[in-house]
Amino acid sequence: MLQFFDYSPEVKFAMEHKKPILALESTIISHGMPYPENYETAQGVEQIVREQNVTPATIAVLDGKIKIGLTAQELQLFSCNNELYKASRRDLSFIIANEYSAGTTVAATLFCAAKAGIKLFATGGIGGVHRGDAQDISADLIEIARTPIATICAGAKAILDLPRTLEFLETMSVPIIGYQTQVLPAFYSDSTPYQLPTSINDIPSLVKILKTHWCIDAATGVLIANPIPAEFNIPSNEIEPIIINALQQAERNNINGKALTPFLLAEVSKLTQGKSLHANIGLIKNNALLGAQLAHAYFHS
Repeated sequence: MLQFFDYSPEVKFAMEHKKPILALESTIISHGMPYPENYETAQGVEQIVREQNVTPATIAVLDGKIKIGLTAQELQLFSCNNELYKASRRDLSFIIANEYSAGTTVAATLFCAAKAGIKLFATGGIGGVHRGDAQDISADLIEIARTPIATICAGAKAILDLPRTLEFLETMSVPIIGYQTQVLPAFYSDSTPYQLPTSINDIPSLVKILKTHWCIDAATGVLIANPIPAEFNIPSNEIEPIIINALQQAERNNINGKALTPFLLAEVSKLTQGKSLHANIGLIKNNALLGAQLAHAYFHS
Protein backbone atom coordinates (compact mmCIF):
# COMPACT_ATOMS: atom_id res chain seq x y z
CA MET A 1 0.00 0.00 0.00
CA LEU A 2 2.83 2.41 0.84
CA GLN A 3 3.94 2.59 -2.79
CA PHE A 4 0.74 4.49 -3.64
CA PHE A 5 1.30 7.23 -1.03
CA ASP A 6 3.64 10.20 -1.28
CA TYR A 7 4.19 12.59 1.62
CA SER A 8 5.27 16.19 1.09
CA PRO A 9 8.52 17.18 2.83
CA GLU A 10 6.54 19.45 5.18
CA VAL A 11 4.15 16.67 6.23
CA LYS A 12 6.95 14.12 6.48
CA PHE A 13 8.85 16.46 8.81
CA ALA A 14 5.74 16.95 10.96
CA MET A 15 5.20 13.21 11.25
CA GLU A 16 8.82 12.46 12.06
CA HIS A 17 8.87 15.17 14.74
CA LYS A 18 5.38 14.38 16.05
CA LYS A 19 3.82 17.73 15.16
CA PRO A 20 0.05 18.31 14.79
CA ILE A 21 -1.36 17.94 11.27
CA LEU A 22 -4.68 19.02 9.77
CA ALA A 23 -5.99 17.28 6.64
CA LEU A 24 -7.57 19.39 3.88
CA GLU A 25 -9.54 18.19 0.84
CA SER A 26 -8.87 19.18 -2.74
CA THR A 27 -12.17 19.08 -4.66
CA ILE A 28 -12.78 22.57 -3.33
CA ILE A 29 -9.74 23.47 -5.47
CA SER A 30 -10.42 21.23 -8.47
CA HIS A 31 -14.21 21.49 -8.71
CA GLY A 32 -15.48 23.95 -6.09
CA MET A 33 -14.01 27.26 -7.25
CA PRO A 34 -12.70 28.83 -10.47
CA TYR A 35 -9.06 29.73 -11.03
CA PRO A 36 -7.40 31.86 -9.61
CA GLU A 37 -9.75 32.08 -6.61
CA ASN A 38 -9.20 28.38 -5.91
CA TYR A 39 -5.41 28.80 -5.79
CA GLU A 40 -5.53 31.95 -3.68
CA THR A 41 -7.97 30.31 -1.27
CA ALA A 42 -5.89 27.14 -0.97
CA GLN A 43 -2.78 29.20 -0.24
CA GLY A 44 -4.66 31.28 2.31
CA VAL A 45 -6.12 28.22 4.03
CA GLU A 46 -2.72 26.55 4.35
CA GLN A 47 -1.21 29.75 5.74
CA ILE A 48 -3.97 30.04 8.36
CA VAL A 49 -3.17 26.49 9.49
CA ARG A 50 0.57 27.17 9.68
CA GLU A 51 -0.01 30.30 11.76
CA GLN A 52 -1.51 28.04 14.44
CA ASN A 53 1.71 25.96 14.47
CA VAL A 54 -0.05 23.11 12.68
CA THR A 55 1.02 21.48 9.41
CA PRO A 56 -1.54 21.56 6.57
CA ALA A 57 -1.88 18.32 4.61
CA THR A 58 -3.83 19.04 1.43
CA ILE A 59 -4.72 15.62 0.04
CA ALA A 60 -5.02 14.95 -3.70
CA VAL A 61 -4.05 12.40 -6.35
CA LEU A 62 -1.27 13.42 -8.74
CA ASP A 63 -0.16 11.12 -11.56
CA GLY A 64 -1.44 8.06 -9.74
CA LYS A 65 0.05 8.92 -6.34
CA ILE A 66 -1.99 9.79 -3.25
CA LYS A 67 -0.37 13.00 -2.07
CA ILE A 68 -0.48 13.66 1.65
CA GLY A 69 0.39 17.34 1.46
CA LEU A 70 1.23 19.32 -1.68
CA THR A 71 4.37 21.33 -2.31
CA ALA A 72 3.93 24.97 -3.34
CA GLN A 73 4.61 24.07 -6.99
CA GLU A 74 2.21 21.10 -6.90
CA LEU A 75 -0.53 23.27 -5.41
CA GLN A 76 -0.10 25.89 -8.13
CA LEU A 77 -0.12 23.34 -10.97
CA PHE A 78 -3.06 21.47 -9.44
CA SER A 79 -5.11 24.67 -9.12
CA CYS A 80 -4.88 25.59 -12.81
CA ASN A 81 -5.37 22.06 -14.20
CA ASN A 82 -8.86 21.87 -15.71
CA GLU A 83 -8.65 18.17 -16.59
CA LEU A 84 -8.72 16.74 -13.07
CA TYR A 85 -11.01 13.90 -12.07
CA LYS A 86 -13.27 14.17 -9.04
CA ALA A 87 -12.41 11.20 -6.83
CA SER A 88 -14.55 9.71 -4.11
CA ARG A 89 -13.29 6.63 -2.27
CA ARG A 90 -14.67 4.24 -4.90
CA ASP A 91 -12.74 6.02 -7.69
CA LEU A 92 -9.28 5.89 -6.14
CA SER A 93 -8.17 2.50 -7.48
CA PHE A 94 -9.16 3.39 -11.07
CA ILE A 95 -7.41 6.77 -10.91
CA ILE A 96 -4.27 5.40 -9.27
CA ALA A 97 -4.01 2.40 -11.63
CA ASN A 98 -4.22 4.69 -14.66
CA GLU A 99 -1.86 7.29 -13.16
CA TYR A 100 -4.46 10.05 -13.41
CA SER A 101 -4.77 13.14 -11.23
CA ALA A 102 -7.82 14.06 -9.16
CA GLY A 103 -9.27 16.23 -6.47
CA THR A 104 -10.37 14.17 -3.48
CA THR A 105 -13.86 14.54 -2.05
CA VAL A 106 -14.60 14.53 1.67
CA ALA A 107 -15.02 10.73 1.50
CA ALA A 108 -11.75 10.10 -0.33
CA THR A 109 -9.85 12.59 1.82
CA LEU A 110 -11.07 10.92 5.01
CA PHE A 111 -10.01 7.51 3.69
CA CYS A 112 -6.52 8.77 2.77
CA ALA A 113 -6.10 10.79 5.97
CA ALA A 114 -6.97 7.76 8.07
CA LYS A 115 -4.35 5.67 6.25
CA ALA A 116 -1.84 8.42 7.03
CA GLY A 117 -2.80 8.49 10.72
CA ILE A 118 -4.27 12.02 10.68
CA LYS A 119 -7.11 12.59 13.17
CA LEU A 120 -8.54 15.99 12.18
CA PHE A 121 -9.86 17.27 8.88
CA ALA A 122 -11.31 20.63 7.79
CA THR A 123 -13.54 21.20 4.78
CA GLY A 124 -16.16 23.67 3.58
CA GLY A 125 -19.40 21.71 3.76
CA ILE A 126 -20.05 18.00 3.61
CA GLY A 127 -22.17 16.16 1.07
CA GLY A 128 -25.40 14.59 2.22
CA VAL A 129 -28.82 13.44 1.13
CA HIS A 130 -29.89 15.27 -2.02
CA ARG A 131 -33.33 16.79 -2.42
CA GLY A 132 -36.06 14.89 -4.24
CA ASP A 133 -36.83 11.20 -4.49
CA ALA A 134 -33.74 9.95 -6.31
CA GLN A 135 -32.12 8.46 -3.18
CA ASP A 136 -28.90 10.29 -4.03
CA ILE A 137 -26.87 9.97 -0.83
CA SER A 138 -23.30 11.23 -0.73
CA ALA A 139 -20.54 8.76 0.11
CA ASP A 140 -19.26 11.48 2.45
CA LEU A 141 -21.83 10.39 5.05
CA ILE A 142 -20.77 6.74 4.92
CA GLU A 143 -17.09 7.63 5.21
CA ILE A 144 -17.69 10.00 8.14
CA ALA A 145 -19.57 7.18 9.87
CA ARG A 146 -16.82 4.57 9.47
CA THR A 147 -13.67 6.68 9.78
CA PRO A 148 -12.51 7.82 13.25
CA ILE A 149 -11.60 11.37 12.24
CA ALA A 150 -13.10 14.68 13.36
CA THR A 151 -14.52 16.63 10.41
CA ILE A 152 -14.85 20.40 10.85
CA CYS A 153 -17.33 21.92 8.42
CA ALA A 154 -19.94 24.66 8.01
CA GLY A 155 -22.67 22.02 8.11
CA ALA A 156 -23.97 20.28 5.01
CA LYS A 157 -24.15 22.15 1.73
CA ALA A 158 -27.34 24.21 1.48
CA ILE A 159 -28.26 22.56 -1.82
CA LEU A 160 -29.06 19.33 0.10
CA ASP A 161 -32.01 17.97 2.05
CA LEU A 162 -30.81 18.97 5.50
CA PRO A 163 -33.37 17.14 7.71
CA ARG A 164 -32.78 13.85 5.88
CA THR A 165 -29.02 14.38 6.09
CA LEU A 166 -29.28 14.79 9.87
CA GLU A 167 -31.48 11.70 10.12
CA PHE A 168 -28.99 9.65 8.13
CA LEU A 169 -26.09 10.70 10.37
CA GLU A 170 -28.16 9.84 13.45
CA THR A 171 -28.89 6.39 12.01
CA MET A 172 -25.15 5.89 11.45
CA SER A 173 -24.40 6.92 15.09
CA VAL A 174 -22.27 9.91 14.13
CA PRO A 175 -22.00 12.54 16.89
CA ILE A 176 -22.83 16.01 15.53
CA ILE A 177 -21.51 18.85 17.64
CA GLY A 178 -22.36 22.48 17.05
CA TYR A 179 -19.44 24.77 17.83
CA GLN A 180 -20.91 27.88 19.44
CA THR A 181 -24.27 27.09 17.85
CA GLN A 182 -27.31 25.04 18.83
CA VAL A 183 -28.65 24.68 15.29
CA LEU A 184 -27.28 23.20 12.10
CA PRO A 185 -25.51 25.77 9.92
CA ALA A 186 -26.17 25.39 6.20
CA PHE A 187 -22.95 26.32 4.43
CA TYR A 188 -23.82 29.85 3.22
CA SER A 189 -26.20 30.44 6.15
CA ASP A 190 -25.23 30.48 9.81
CA SER A 191 -28.50 29.00 11.04
CA THR A 192 -31.42 26.76 10.12
CA PRO A 193 -34.50 25.57 12.05
CA TYR A 194 -32.79 22.22 12.74
CA GLN A 195 -31.63 21.70 16.33
CA LEU A 196 -28.37 19.87 16.99
CA PRO A 197 -28.10 17.25 19.75
CA THR A 198 -24.95 18.79 21.25
CA SER A 199 -23.46 22.28 21.43
CA ILE A 200 -19.98 23.12 22.73
CA ASN A 201 -18.54 26.61 23.18
CA ASP A 202 -14.83 25.98 23.77
CA ILE A 203 -12.01 23.97 22.23
CA PRO A 204 -10.84 22.11 25.39
CA SER A 205 -14.32 20.62 25.75
CA LEU A 206 -14.25 19.51 22.11
CA VAL A 207 -10.89 17.84 22.62
CA LYS A 208 -12.17 16.00 25.69
CA ILE A 209 -15.18 14.67 23.75
CA LEU A 210 -13.04 13.53 20.81
CA LYS A 211 -10.55 11.71 23.00
CA THR A 212 -13.32 10.07 25.00
CA HIS A 213 -15.19 9.04 21.84
CA TRP A 214 -12.20 7.18 20.46
CA CYS A 215 -10.99 5.94 23.85
CA ILE A 216 -14.25 3.98 24.26
CA ASP A 217 -13.71 2.67 20.72
CA ALA A 218 -16.90 4.23 19.36
CA ALA A 219 -15.26 3.79 15.93
CA THR A 220 -17.20 6.49 14.06
CA GLY A 221 -16.08 9.92 13.01
CA VAL A 222 -17.31 13.09 14.70
CA LEU A 223 -18.88 15.98 12.82
CA ILE A 224 -18.21 19.48 14.15
CA ALA A 225 -20.53 22.11 12.68
CA ASN A 226 -18.93 25.56 12.63
CA PRO A 227 -21.19 28.39 11.39
CA ILE A 228 -20.06 30.72 8.63
CA PRO A 229 -18.79 34.07 10.06
CA ALA A 230 -21.44 36.78 10.26
CA GLU A 231 -19.77 39.00 7.65
CA PHE A 232 -20.14 36.26 5.00
CA ASN A 233 -23.56 34.99 6.05
CA ILE A 234 -26.29 34.74 3.39
CA PRO A 235 -29.66 34.27 5.14
CA SER A 236 -31.60 31.13 4.26
CA ASN A 237 -34.58 33.07 2.92
CA GLU A 238 -32.25 34.85 0.48
CA ILE A 239 -30.30 31.83 -0.77
CA GLU A 240 -33.15 29.28 -0.89
CA PRO A 241 -34.94 30.67 -4.01
CA ILE A 242 -31.58 30.76 -5.79
CA ILE A 243 -30.88 27.13 -4.88
CA ILE A 244 -34.31 26.09 -6.15
CA ASN A 245 -33.58 27.90 -9.43
CA ALA A 246 -30.23 26.10 -9.73
CA LEU A 247 -31.85 22.73 -9.01
CA GLN A 248 -34.41 23.35 -11.74
CA GLN A 249 -31.60 24.21 -14.16
CA ALA A 250 -29.84 20.96 -13.28
CA GLU A 251 -33.00 18.94 -13.84
CA ARG A 252 -33.64 20.59 -17.20
CA ASN A 253 -30.08 19.80 -18.28
CA ASN A 254 -30.19 16.24 -16.88
CA ILE A 255 -27.21 16.89 -14.61
CA ASN A 256 -26.82 14.37 -11.80
CA GLY A 257 -24.34 12.15 -9.99
CA LYS A 258 -20.91 13.56 -9.19
CA ALA A 259 -21.45 16.41 -11.68
CA LEU A 260 -24.43 17.77 -9.75
CA THR A 261 -22.74 19.49 -6.80
CA PRO A 262 -20.09 21.36 -8.88
CA PHE A 263 -22.85 22.48 -11.27
CA LEU A 264 -25.09 23.72 -8.46
CA LEU A 265 -22.26 25.60 -6.72
CA ALA A 266 -21.27 27.30 -9.99
CA GLU A 267 -24.89 28.12 -10.82
CA VAL A 268 -25.54 29.58 -7.36
CA SER A 269 -22.36 31.66 -7.66
CA LYS A 270 -23.56 33.01 -11.01
CA LEU A 271 -27.05 33.77 -9.71
CA THR A 272 -25.66 35.56 -6.63
CA GLN A 273 -23.16 37.49 -8.78
CA GLY A 274 -20.25 35.96 -6.88
CA LYS A 275 -21.62 36.55 -3.39
CA SER A 276 -21.82 32.80 -2.68
CA LEU A 277 -18.23 32.28 -3.86
CA HIS A 278 -17.10 35.00 -1.44
CA ALA A 279 -19.05 33.22 1.31
CA ASN A 280 -17.50 29.88 0.37
CA ILE A 281 -14.01 31.33 0.71
CA GLY A 282 -14.86 32.89 4.07
CA LEU A 283 -16.30 29.72 5.55
CA ILE A 284 -13.48 27.40 4.48
CA LYS A 285 -10.92 29.75 6.00
CA ASN A 286 -12.97 29.89 9.19
CA ASN A 287 -13.16 26.09 9.33
CA ALA A 288 -9.42 25.80 8.72
CA LEU A 289 -8.78 28.14 11.64
CA LEU A 290 -10.97 26.13 14.01
CA GLY A 291 -9.55 22.87 12.67
CA ALA A 292 -5.98 24.06 13.24
CA GLN A 293 -6.75 25.33 16.74
CA LEU A 294 -8.43 22.03 17.55
CA ALA A 295 -5.57 19.98 16.08
CA HIS A 296 -3.04 21.94 18.14
CA ALA A 297 -5.06 21.52 21.34
CA TYR A 298 -5.75 17.84 20.63
CA PHE A 299 -2.08 17.10 20.08
CA HIS A 300 -0.91 18.96 23.18
CA SER A 301 -3.58 17.68 25.59
